[in-house]
Amino acid sequence: MREIIRIGLLRGALETKQFMRQRESVVFTLAFPVILLFIFGSVFKDNLAPGVTFSQYFVAGMIASGLVNTGFQQLAIMIPMERDFGTIKRLRGTPMSPVSYFIGKSIVVTVTMLAQTVILLAVGAIFFKLNMPSSSSKWLTFLWLIVLGSICSTVLGIAFSSVPKSGRGASAVVSPIVIILQFFSGVFFVFSSLPHWMQQFAAIFPLKWLTQGMRSVFLPDTFAVKEVAKSWEGGRTLAILSAWIIAGTLISLRTFKWSEK
Repeated sequence: MREIIRIGLLRGALETKQFMRQRESVVFTLAFPVILLFIFGSVFKDNLAPGVTFSQYFVAGMIASGLVNTGFQQLAIMIPMERDFGTIKRLRGTPMSPVSYFIGKSIVVTVTMLAQTVILLAVGAIFFKLNMPSSSSKWLTFLWLIVLGSICSTVLGIAFSSVPKSGRGASAVVSPIVIILQFFSGVFFVFSSLPHWMQQFAAIFPLKWLTQGMRSVFLPDTFAVKEVAKSWEGGRTLAILSAWIIAGTLISLRTFKWSEK
């Protein structure tokens, strides 16, 4: 097990270096959420509640959405492409196990996600008056949301990577799913204002709970009454994210393919 972790850490360092060398990917990954924040923050300036603007609401949603973009979407697209290029098949001839490969992917996702989160927090605080957590309990909530959210999006991205038939078609399969979930999960619109059937559908997936959890960190506790359940539902968020992590890990281990054959 120690060797598996060691190889995974080495793979993670290598993948992080490779990602940083792809300037276009780095700029797009880090800049796209900020661009969306400026667009929506400039268009929607209404107050959702005393002391809560739509921009502040949107920043919380974008942080949660960033976990999905850097984890699920990126991996579900990149892994099929690596499979097409034969990169993964060549790795199969090395002492690397699927677990080590997953650890490597988790590391590059975590690094990207942390950079994106820091940028969004800075932009939100400077330009949109985002309030930083005022208590240690909220920082603790933020920490476990980041950890569980990144793990969840990573294992689900790896699990879903077996669905696209080819790397060239992966983006066409994955991107619409992510966009739909963003609209349904309260990233672009106030979740409680969405139709009931959308709320029920979104509640099945992790993004809805991540966005709600991030709102509990960055919005006043009084805003909890604006949620569908009239509370932040921290315990349920923890349970659902954990369940998705277990399911995604089991599916990844059973369905992961080193080649397209």
